[in-house]
Amino acid sequence: MHDKRIAFIGPGVMAEAMLAGLLRKRLTNPVNIIAAGPRQERGDQLHKTYGIEFTTNNAFAASRAEVVVLSVKPQRLSEVMKGLKGIRSEALVLSIVAGATVEKIGAGLNHRAVVRSMPNTPGQIGEGITVWTCSKEVTAEQRETARTILGALGDEILVEDETYLDMATALSGTGPAYVFLFAEALIDAGVHMGFPRRIAELLVLQTIKGSVAYYQQAGRHPATLRNQVTSPGGTSAEALYYLEKAGFRTAVSRAVWAAYQRSLELGREKPGHLDAHEEDA
Repeated sequence: MHDKRIAFIGPGVMAEAMLAGLLRKRLTNPVNIIAAGPRQERGDQLHKTYGIEFTTNNAFAASRAEVVVLSVKPQRLSEVMKGLKGIRSEALVLSIVAGATVEKIGAGLNHRAVVRSMPNTPGQIGEGITVWTCSKEVTAEQRETARTILGALGDEILVEDETYLDMATALSGTGPAYVFLFAEALIDAGVHMGFPRRIAELLVLQTIKGSVAYYQQAGRHPATLRNQVTSPGGTSAEALYYLEKAGFRTAVSRAVWAAYQRSLELGREKPGHLDAHEEDA
């Protein structure tokens, strides 16, 4: 892994998280990483922070690498792939583009060894979860390379059935947005009651952090843990009654299903369907 050249096509947030994790864990060296994107100022920032090489020429970066990481916006993928000429036949293409199937990537690049993955934003601090799959042409060595790169973001799960990738996009890929929205709603509720916002933020943050840690450590079903804090006729019971009455579970389920359907749509979408002004994801 240390001697493999890695090219990031699209130097966005998740690409930076991956390269930062690889460097932090000393799995590679800056000299082995090249990033490509449309904005030189972004490249200057990455070079200053990590010491990596940068180019505005996607094809140049891809042609020099054993691993080509696609991290562009879904709406730009088809256009970007058209310009990626010269990828080595023995190279591994690893995509983190939402909705882009192994077949679509392989056909767009005329390349066989393809990994499709779906990370999430906690990967920026090494606490993410990534679900991934690969084409049958990916070798055992390339699988281990993919596992190492994705492991730089946190945990990773290899699945054989690619349909799980669109499901993971809706559940874990989009999941942090649900958590942040819930946290925001709790904070606003605290402010509405009269708490200063900073105190409300501290209370909510530690409550979520502690609850998740307890859930992980206890190893019990969340319903069991919820019942532990729900006394008959108490405040928790009253609050949960209103959440259930408002259709909380149904709203969550429908939101996740909608995200799943959107992921499927992105896989079928033609280039230019939505506006996109940057190549970095």
